[in-house]
Amino acid sequence: MRRFETVRGGALPLNRADVDTDQIIPAKYLKRIERSGFGEFLFDDWRKDPEFVLNDPAFAGAPVLLAGANFGCGSSREHAPWALEDHGFRALIAPSFADIFRNNCAKIGLLTVTLAQADVEFLMARAEELPDAAIVVDLETQTVATADGAFRRSFEIDPAVRRNLLEGLDAIGLTLEREDDIAAFEERRADDHYPSTVPAAEESA
Repeated sequence: MRRFETVRGGALPLNRADVDTDQIIPAKYLKRIERSGFGEFLFDDWRKDPEFVLNDPAFAGAPVLLAGANFGCGSSREHAPWALEDHGFRALIAPSFADIFRNNCAKIGLLTVTLAQADVEFLMARAEELPDAAIVVDLETQTVATADGAFRRSFEIDPAVRRNLLEGLDAIGLTLEREDDIAAFEERRADDHYPSTVPAAEESA
């Protein structure tokens, strides 16, 4: 997992609440065995509407997604965060997230930031009016700010999740941090099951 670095760029305003994982990535695309390649199917049903915000070239390449409350509700499919990450989003900002979705995001290095409803609405309106205006999401300082300094808010995050994101540690990375301990345990376990010397009683026999 790549380390999370400060995100600075445009924000795509998805002004909808209760966006579920089937809307993020429809079930018909879940037949792939790879984790990559889901970005092109992100919000597939909604993208059939030419007016849908993701079709607006003014927001092309935006690394931040703004959304309404309860984002990522519905099923527990991991493909929803995969699709968002593959599309190019590095941080998601909403008043609230579904718990399983938020955890799945953290496992792949996608930051979820919870801000007050009024703050998200302010950022939404600003993005709609000024698509080129940048937002800065800084995990080190746990802040979201506008590049012009007119808006700055702190956000809370679980310390363990913060550390993993900053250091780029997924489940495998966390396990490998204990590689020496694991190797030592396996060596002791092997000795217990397969002793290197023959017991004295057997030798006398």
